Amino acid sequence: MSTTTLAVLVPLLPFLGAVAGLLLGRSAPGFVRPLAVLPALAAAVLAVLVAVRQGGGKPIVASTELTPTGSVPIDLALYLDGFAVLVAVLVGVVATCVQLYSTAYLREDPRYPSYAALVSLFTSAMLLVVYSGDLMVLLVGWEIMGICSYFLVGHYWETEAARSASLKAFLVTKLGDVPFLIGLFALAADAGSFEITKILGTVAAGGLDHPTLIALLLLAGVAGKSAQFPLHTWLPDAMAGPTPVSALIHAATMVAAGIYFVARLLPVFAASQAALVVMAVMAAVTMLGSGLAALAQDDIKRVLAYSTVGQLGYMLGALAVGDRGAAIFHLLSHGAFKALLFLGAGVIIHAAGTNSLAAMSRMDGLAKRIPDAFWTMTIALLALAAIPPFAGFFSKEAVLVAAEHAAGGHSESAPSAAGWVVLVAGVLTALLTAAYATRLWLMAFRGRGAAAPDHGKEPVAMTGVLWLLAIPTIGFGLAAGPIADWFDGNELTPSLTTSVLGTGAAAVGAVLTYALWQRATAKAAAVGYGAGASASSAAAESAAETPEVAEVTHDHPAVPAGAAPDPGRALLGPLHRQAADGFHLDAVYDRVFVRPVRAAASLVRFLDREVVDTYVSGAGAGPRLLGSLVRRAQTGNVQSYLSALLAGAVVLAIATAVLANVNAGS
Repeated sequence: MSTTTLAVLVPLLPFLGAVAGLLLGRSAPGFVRPLAVLPALAAAVLAVLVAVRQGGGKPIVASTELTPTGSVPIDLALYLDGFAVLVAVLVGVVATCVQLYSTAYLREDPRYPSYAALVSLFTSAMLLVVYSGDLMVLLVGWEIMGICSYFLVGHYWETEAARSASLKAFLVTKLGDVPFLIGLFALAADAGSFEITKILGTVAAGGLDHPTLIALLLLAGVAGKSAQFPLHTWLPDAMAGPTPVSALIHAATMVAAGIYFVARLLPVFAASQAALVVMAVMAAVTMLGSGLAALAQDDIKRVLAYSTVGQLGYMLGALAVGDRGAAIFHLLSHGAFKALLFLGAGVIIHAAGTNSLAAMSRMDGLAKRIPDAFWTMTIALLALAAIPPFAGFFSKEAVLVAAEHAAGGHSESAPSAAGWVVLVAGVLTALLTAAYATRLWLMAFRGRGAAAPDHGKEPVAMTGVLWLLAIPTIGFGLAAGPIADWFDGNELTPSLTTSVLGTGAAAVGAVLTYALWQRATAKAAAVGYGAGASASSAAAESAAETPEVAEVTHDHPAVPAGAAPDPGRALLGPLHRQAADGFHLDAVYDRVFVRPVRAAASLVRFLDREVVDTYVSGAGAGPRLLGSLVRRAQTGNVQSYLSALLAGAVVLAIATAVLANVNAGS
């Protein structure tokens, strides 16, 4: 079987699994779980075969015309380079892990069949984006992911939080997709084709007439899809969905699509120095803002959500300095350890029986209760904090090396200003990342909050997936040398300068957080911390009796009396309240966009009701009144008709006589 045929089957199998799952979900429930896991597993195996055959060599290109358009053609095209085949492997592996994990996590959920089918469709759409060689076909997968995220985030639609989060995710991403679509059309108009190979050829020949405008329009869509400032606000709220969905969105689909798109079309963005500077500033603000916000969150999934926003900022920063190899390397590394972190958080939630204990200030005794989650999440947090020799260290260092290279003026495409912005923000974010990773570990596994009720040993389908994902989290960074040829041949190994800066900043963040936690713990013990904890424990036991649908609760309750000490408050000081609320960006959007739109809608409703409806009602009332008068004249009584005829004749005779006298007198 040819490589192109295998590549076609990779997105096709999950799609067929989704269709079969929807058709057989009610009539043959025994087939639901196999139809969820096996197509994803088969797609992952085929993706590995495609990657082996491609081998990081010359791109494999195949295309056929989909339909004549009369202008710019649309083709069914494949474009398989080193970036595409490795990202497809990531998507397939993470999707398989999520489907397997979900068989246990959602085993009692009555809507599991539709959930599993949507996850398969989500996976198929992302694989279509990865392999597509035509931007219009890529757009199909791009938009399917948007609608899948809407349904999956709103899986627990009975709750207001889930409904609001799904609607917010859909609208914010669509806000970016409008200029994104315009940018695609403008790019195709300049290049004369939607095919990626022809577009890149046009860029190489200097054939783009509006490179800055096109790049900025496309960047708006990337900001929405990959949760970059200022369109990142939907991602923390998307935690209202089931935890496996969060793992899939954050690790391998949806948010990864925007970064992958920029990497695929990086020459288009590099054609404009201004666009690269804008991208660098966007990445820097995203990294720093999300790091501060993560330090102030109490919900474990919101901490991880802001962490994802910041790590995506690293990837966008690498692209801003012209190094797509570093960006995709960090994308692959991040996909492994972030999937592990979210699925580990799911084990914590599953062990507690409700998401009400996802508040880290309430956690206690988890290290001994769920040792699999404790050890694997510890590994993943070390990778997130970029501690050597874990995968996150190597991939984050690759980003910092690329920024240092550009800052020194050694990049062929990126301005030195972009390099300095990304380098400084990257080092500061390394400190913040280590701080909130340490805080999460301390509060989740060393806290003294409310001991959750013990629901017994967690299912093997969940804990086994954690250990499977721990393997690339530990060892993938060591592949930096061998896979460099897959990424344009750029070196991905750390330099001494960036290693000292990045690791030193991470060490400072971790040590400072631990010291503040120790001091806060000692102070809490001195003022009778344990009594409050017991009260909190009783509240937790009551909360644990709620059904699992409570997982969608993502408000910010006040920290209860006796809750575990929070070093984040001491680290942030007066910024804590603002950071906990995402620096009030949602409130700004409410005043600048939501309220004016609602006011305009109210005005339109008033005009429609008072003006348009009045005109329409009047237009109908006139003929109705005239018809009523005519109807009164048609009585059906012959005597009335004769009387009216006689009266009319008399009136005509009198009028004629009067007119005759007037004429005679004149």
